[in-house]
Amino acid sequence: MRILNVAQTYYPYLAEGGRPAKVRALSRNLAARGHDVTVLTANLGSADWSRVTEPAANTDMGLQMTEDGVTAIYLPTWTRYRTLTINPQVLRFGRASLKGFDLVHFYGLYDLLGPSVSYFCRRQRIPYLIEPMGMYRPIDRSIRMKRLWHRSIGGAFWRSACKVVATSELEQQELLGEGIAPEKVVVRYNGIDAGVSPKAPARNTFRAKWNIPTSEPLILFLSRLIPRKGADILIEAFAEAFPASGYLAIAGPEGEPGYRAYLERHAQESGAASRIIFTGSLYDNEKNAAFTDADLFVLPSRYENFANVAAEAIACGVPVIITPSCGIRSLVDGRAGLVVSPEKQPLAAALHEMVHDRALHNRLREGCRAVTEQLSWERLAEQMEKYYAEAMDGNSDGR
Repeated sequence: MRILNVAQTYYPYLAEGGRPAKVRALSRNLAARGHDVTVLTANLGSADWSRVTEPAANTDMGLQMTEDGVTAIYLPTWTRYRTLTINPQVLRFGRASLKGFDLVHFYGLYDLLGPSVSYFCRRQRIPYLIEPMGMYRPIDRSIRMKRLWHRSIGGAFWRSACKVVATSELEQQELLGEGIAPEKVVVRYNGIDAGVSPKAPARNTFRAKWNIPTSEPLILFLSRLIPRKGADILIEAFAEAFPASGYLAIAGPEGEPGYRAYLERHAQESGAASRIIFTGSLYDNEKNAAFTDADLFVLPSRYENFANVAAEAIACGVPVIITPSCGIRSLVDGRAGLVVSPEKQPLAAALHEMVHDRALHNRLREGCRAVTEQLSWERLAEQMEKYYAEAMDGNSDGR
């Protein structure tokens, strides 16, 4: 199959949430299975390209890079607001290049790339799938603009999709509740691609950098710093569960201006500020070093359609604590971690239990292996092949 993946953000722009890593991993595994895979995305500037080792070429469409059999085209960006971009070359791509693909897979909503490319898909009768990535129901910032998007350019884009890919049963139920036709909605979990990550660093690398004693338990939070992720609740619960010992590392880029400062003030007020560390963003070896040294990973999010970073922690053998609002909950609960409500008291109790009950911790750590196998991108790429074939078959009658 000739597959086009359309994503507003893609590698190397890793600060923009889980989408770049997901699209890259799935694309690489589909290419390894013999498919011709191209990613169409936006050029967000040169700041993040220092981590790129593959050469990029200038083409009529923009920068182009081929990595592990996947060709990525970075359309020139005329202007941008956050990750929303205006890319006039997308019109030329739709007219001149889109007909070379069998189907299109769109990742995410609330951009202009998706509706623009989908317009040409409809004109050229090319089937497409949409993977909303938990974005269908507006929950974070610019809610009025997102609702306007649904009522305007997002309407035809959404209605004409052959399939809608949910990444958890939680998201599937939400989509069905919004009136999406059941025959359109399919489930495919997010995966773990060990081949993308560098080799695990030596133990205690992260602890040594941040002066964390090896004898102290280390709790890790790693995600964008926005209110929905629950770092504020975790700070309160940590201070109660560990009043005199233990360390909490809060890692991730600031997702809303001033929110890190708010969390730092929260840490000061908790009385445990000397044992709460704010590391900023962690990528590649630094992120793996944090997972290697952590005793426990915690994401008390108020909503996650899946929770990619929890899956990454599990792949590193780190038991997790998440909430019922995380899509990965059905894979985690009692197997690789605990599922508790995002409130101070239940979370504090779970923290204390996970660190001090070594039998429980060891059992859940051992369970990480089975969950990791279930989330193999190779297995999930095979699943996507079937969904792609169904989309193409359903489009063969000219709908």
